[in-house]
Amino acid sequence: MNPVDLPEPLPEALDVSDIGFGFTNRATYAVDPQNTRGRVFDEPESPTRTAFQRDRDRIIHSNAFRRLKHKTQVFISDEGDHYRTRLTHSIEVAQIARSIARAFRLDEDLTEALALAHDFGHTPFGHAGERALDSAMSEFGGFDHNLQSLRIVSKMERRYPRFDGLNLSWETLEGLAKHNGPVAEPLAGRIRALLPTLQLRLDGYASLEAQAAALSDDIAYDTHDIDDGLRSGLLNLAQLRTVPLLFGLLDDIADEFPGLDEERTRHELSRRLITIMVEDVIGETQRRLSKLRPASADDVRNAGASVLSFSEPFSRQEGEVKAFLFKHLYRHPSLMERMTSAEAVVKDLFVTYLQNIEEIPLRWREQATEGVATLNKPKAARLVADYIAGMTDLFADQEHERLFGDHATRGV
Repeated sequence: MNPVDLPEPLPEALDVSDIGFGFTNRATYAVDPQNTRGRVFDEPESPTRTAFQRDRDRIIHSNAFRRLKHKTQVFISDEGDHYRTRLTHSIEVAQIARSIARAFRLDEDLTEALALAHDFGHTPFGHAGERALDSAMSEFGGFDHNLQSLRIVSKMERRYPRFDGLNLSWETLEGLAKHNGPVAEPLAGRIRALLPTLQLRLDGYASLEAQAAALSDDIAYDTHDIDDGLRSGLLNLAQLRTVPLLFGLLDDIADEFPGLDEERTRHELSRRLITIMVEDVIGETQRRLSKLRPASADDVRNAGASVLSFSEPFSRQEGEVKAFLFKHLYRHPSLMERMTSAEAVVKDLFVTYLQNIEEIPLRWREQATEGVATLNKPKAARLVADYIAGMTDLFADQEHERLFGDHATRGV
């Protein structure tokens, strides 16, 4: 750890004995904020917040969190005020994740922090932008949005006078690094190079808090992409009836509320789908915990498989929902046309910035050079990727219009 000189703690005369530090009846297998493995830069503990509450608060106050409000989830942000963005999606993931965390007496603040930050590394225009940026960076190590989230919270947020990044705790960084499971090479090596002093354990599974955030992401986008697809008219209720799980829910709604209008049916379907998904996760996870009997968070990390999970039968049903969305929504011709245009925007910006690095603001170039007079090509490419990845849909379009004189993703 690298020590940082910080102000003296609050005076002892301040009575903080009655201030709550989160859920104190924590399960033995939950991550304990009183035993955190620290931060890259040492800081005195807060008398009023746990380590994970501070992490959560730093995430919410970051520039990266605010930018999520104009980043695509499925529909590009100019297409309507009620479609999910990366910001509203992340808030919905956090709500679901906290519910699951509370059911198992996990640390809710760590769970929420991971849910709120899990999409920090996403580019403008969603997965289309990421595909374009990964292709453009193929000579320079590629682009991965999970690694980019770590780059943002450990280097690119520049808010504090004593360090770059948000200086998040070991447990939060571990959860961001491997909330989807063990990290394989070469990505693991790139994470170790980014955070050399923390010695993150990348070959095992993540904490239950991280697993809750990851599965809540699936629950949120399954249900809310259906909702947005219906709202857009690209999906209809008759199509949903081809999916057994959705057919059953729609029949239950029709039986209980005959003649219910389509808008209320859509909302009721989302509500019920979230409920049955969460209830299945809770039931299956309880079964796995009873079998494993973990006595610590490390027992969960060393379990050899995810502990927080859908049951096998429900996992198959959830897979059918994903397959339906992939075929009928994500690959819908109108969405594909917009995404093709979005990929072109990202590719155009990358080529132009790399050939004309002065088009990137001076403060970005100064941060990347770190005292070096000129950038070599790999460093210049990574600077360009960082700059583009941080853009909102709106700003990427504005930059494309400035450089090329058109609004490439509009009016398609």
